[in-house]
Amino acid sequence: MDIRKKYDILSLFPEMISGFCSNSMLGNAQKKQILQIHLHNLRDWTSGPHFTADDRPFGGGAGMVIKPEPVFSAVEELAGNDTEVLYMSPDGQPLTSSLAKKLAHKDHLLFISGHYEGIDQRIRDHLVDREISIGDYVLTNGTLAAAVAVDSISRFIPGVLGDDKSLMNESFTNNLLSHPQYTRPAVYRDLEVPEVLLSGNHQKIEEWREENRISKTRTLRPDLIEN
Repeated sequence: MDIRKKYDILSLFPEMISGFCSNSMLGNAQKKQILQIHLHNLRDWTSGPHFTADDRPFGGGAGMVIKPEPVFSAVEELAGNDTEVLYMSPDGQPLTSSLAKKLAHKDHLLFISGHYEGIDQRIRDHLVDREISIGDYVLTNGTLAAAVAVDSISRFIPGVLGDDKSLMNESFTNNLLSHPQYTRPAVYRDLEVPEVLLSGNHQKIEEWREENRISKTRTLRPDLIEN
């Protein structure tokens, strides 16, 4: 069976997400050979006795910056003609469902994880195809952000989810948040499930769900309605 999707993640701390990538839906998808996830330690492309991958920034300032040499060497070894190179950065393009869906159509994604004060600008200028942010905040390193992106993107690959229909009414589909969900028992501590969900009338149920999605979005995320 041909692998539909391949990820390569470059990081100074790949062990941070090894368990995440090998369990749950991502783990099952790899067992089914729907996708592959390869974690790489950036120090494997360094030289010298200390395997140095970072150095002090020119011009002074706090922190360290990832050096260009190991990143250039790693990308040149791992990337092919169909590879899109992504850099996870707080000042990148926001990761949205629509972007994740678009990236799900790419055969090979190579993630560069930023660390410390970031990476040498020459990497961003000459290697990176797209810079992505998972939110307006800063993490200790971009490895966690890469894991979030892989998870979000993979959900749009056929066969990864147990039921692809679950994508239809989840949050951000058609710029609406998800509708409320209930399960058994129908009554718990005198708290009852809405009667319409027990009616068996699928048209009424869909109407109720859509109304709740719109109402919830207007209350919590009016900006999505505007878009």
